[in-house]
Amino acid sequence: MKLAAAPISWGVSEVPDWGLQLAPERVLADMRALGVHATEAGPPGFLPADPAEARALLDSRGLCLVGGYVTAVLHESARRADELASVKRQARWLAAGGAEFIVLAPVLAQSGYSGAAEIPDAAWPTLFEGIDRVAEIADSSDLGVAVHPHWGAAIERPRHIERFLKQTAHALCLDTGHIALGGADPLKVARDAGPRVRHVHLKDVDGALGARVRDGSLLYNDAVRAGLFRPLGEGVARISDVLEELRKTGYAGWYVLEQDVMLDREPAPGPPEWVTRNAAYARKHG
Repeated sequence: MKLAAAPISWGVSEVPDWGLQLAPERVLADMRALGVHATEAGPPGFLPADPAEARALLDSRGLCLVGGYVTAVLHESARRADELASVKRQARWLAAGGAEFIVLAPVLAQSGYSGAAEIPDAAWPTLFEGIDRVAEIADSSDLGVAVHPHWGAAIERPRHIERFLKQTAHALCLDTGHIALGGADPLKVARDAGPRVRHVHLKDVDGALGARVRDGSLLYNDAVRAGLFRPLGEGVARISDVLEELRKTGYAGWYVLEQDVMLDREPAPGPPEWVTRNAAYARKHG
């Protein structure tokens, strides 16, 4: 099982006012202490801007870079050029840092993920054309692309995922937590996507808090602060069933351990207990 970590499990996020942002030295040392040998990049600015420096830092911790989470507003034609220019800069950085993937989240023109997420029907062809352009950019840097359904983004709900799978041939990042949060069954999505699952974010979600986020009675950020994302096996994302399905289909890609958290203080020295529990669960069931 190819296990990787992600800085969001240490509270490191691109969302403004998310909480305490831990230093890379602490996060990378914890990853290595877990026996994990790979990581995603975290938000721009977490690792050094010079990709050679970033690669050297990761090498010093015995880690490789598997990919990076990249956001872009792709359903609005007027923003297309600027958004793709940003994607191109990030793709070049990721490729120079040794990454394999762009993990692409087509987002809305807003800050964070607490706004409404329903683009007009007429915007879907534009969105899919935008994903095509991102795939071309990635290919020019010898990177793959895996499209990431995400709460508060353009591809969020079951109908959005179904539309993406039916109307494109692009690969999927199976983020079990965000797929469940949006109201879909991660196991069904894994089966429907089949070999198009090219990257996996292992994440679990609290069912009651998730229902409140979906019905609008609780903002996403407030839900995360209240413990929306749970250690693996303690939520409703059917993690063990998904792992079994992926084994059956011969999935051989990365499993990225993710538990989105907000921190108001630095954890005690050593890997945080929720990260340790997630790694142990994945190794036991994977």
